Amino acid sequence: MNTSFEALDYIIFAIYAIVILGVGLWVSRNKKGETKSTEDYFLASKSLPWWAIGASLIAANISAEQFIGMSGSGFAGGLAIATYEWMAALTLIVVGKFFLPIFIKKEIYTIPEFVEQRFSSQLKTILAVFWIGLYVFVNLASVLYLGGLALQTILGIEMITAVIGLAAFAAAYSLYGGLSAVAWTDIIQVVVLVLGGLVTTYLALDTVSAGGGFLEGLNKVYNAVPERFDMILEKSNPEYMNLPGIGVLIGGMWIANLYYWGFNQYIIQRTLAAKSLEESQKGILFAAGLKMIIPLIVVIPGIAAYVIVNDPNLLASLGEAGMANLPSAEQADKAYPWLMQFLPTGLKGVAVAALAAAIVSSLASMLNSTATIFTMDIYKQLINKEASESKTVNVGRLSAFVALIIASIMAPLLGGIDQAFQFIQEYTGIVSPGILSVFVLGLFWKKTSNKGAIYGALTSIPIALFFKVGPKGWMTGSALDGIFPSLPFLDQMGITAILSMVVIALVSIRENKENDDLKGISLDKGVFDTSALYNIGSFALMIILAGLYAFFW
Repeated sequence: MNTSFEALDYIIFAIYAIVILGVGLWVSRNKKGETKSTEDYFLASKSLPWWAIGASLIAANISAEQFIGMSGSGFAGGLAIATYEWMAALTLIVVGKFFLPIFIKKEIYTIPEFVEQRFSSQLKTILAVFWIGLYVFVNLASVLYLGGLALQTILGIEMITAVIGLAAFAAAYSLYGGLSAVAWTDIIQVVVLVLGGLVTTYLALDTVSAGGGFLEGLNKVYNAVPERFDMILEKSNPEYMNLPGIGVLIGGMWIANLYYWGFNQYIIQRTLAAKSLEESQKGILFAAGLKMIIPLIVVIPGIAAYVIVNDPNLLASLGEAGMANLPSAEQADKAYPWLMQFLPTGLKGVAVAALAAAIVSSLASMLNSTATIFTMDIYKQLINKEASESKTVNVGRLSAFVALIIASIMAPLLGGIDQAFQFIQEYTGIVSPGILSVFVLGLFWKKTSNKGAIYGALTSIPIALFFKVGPKGWMTGSALDGIFPSLPFLDQMGITAILSMVVIALVSIRENKENDDLKGISLDKGVFDTSALYNIGSFALMIILAGLYAFFW
């Protein structure tokens, strides 16, 4: 087996890079005599068809944190981590039916803009600043770090070189072209990342079966470690604190997923750029269908790597190279890059292109959304309300560039994090319950007041920190030590969301005893009606989900 990049691999990767840059710059071009408006740059002229929306949703979502982080979690704990993907399919259906109709009717550019319409500019500014910080210091930095880790392991290049290269690649087309460049190149990126991911999965399973192919390899992996195919973990499982049993179906997993897919700017922005509500909902359904196959390319390789590493005969078949950068329980995120180095010449170029596609598409999406929030919700509102269209677009480009520079500096500092996917979920979960509570009550309960929303959002952070830090932090050795149990972070998120909603409700009722809030949303009859195609597709996906959980229970 070849463990280094050959000429053919470089050629394949170069072709991928040229195609992405070429398409990105071509769709970004200005029409003769015209300059980009804010709608062109930030919402792709509201012209995206369903298949572009669905593909772009997945490309924005699937990144190094899935390929590297989720494979690492698969290596450490097994298939249970796939619940993030499969439950996301169900969440997308909910978002498409109950959230999108309201957002699109409001004709918003950003999620903070909706906050201003429903609550106040004060709360909008608070959340806009929070989201920018989250995107730059957690999302962008972690994607760059994990991407750099993968390229360092596979190609042997320096971490900082890999980070700069990925950042420059994403910037080359997304900063100039805006959402149009991001969304249309995402169609190509999704094809590349799925095909490349399947190549790595096939190789891993073929190795396990000693050349017996995909199905035989999958069967051998299942028989070798059947306990790693449990979707609902027992308390005795070492990964229970990350994936707490039935809580992944009826608990905090809903908080994580509804926040991410319903109120996350760099995800929801694609749906706001649709030709129509029905087109947007078809795109959501398409993305939900794609979500069902993602565990096959991001989790199964991690489990296969675990089987190979723990089987002396299989490990010996890989030769001396198999012992280099060997993944372990302490370094689970090395599992996917470790597998990729054994791909044959040519296919390695395809697989690395797939990984780059996942990383670059997510970086481009996050950059565009960071720029959108900063420009539309901070610059345009607080700094220069009279800014021209061209000035606003240029500020968007500059803000994205600054965000990328900061994230590139932060990325190498994240070294040493194990199971980065879980790390990202856990630290995002400190603030997401409060924000989700604000949105859910703001959308569906007319009495929800601005003061209640602010109190709930701000109170949620100390509540979350209490559950996260208190039981095993400042109470250790005190009289309170042991009174509060150490809870899985998903359970912490669920409890934090409930308590935040209670705070919002109490403050809102006190403020609006007799009447609804003046900015309460009136839900017209039929607002949640969906097409027959959407209903049938959603029902089919729910049946498949029920079957998967029943089989792997």
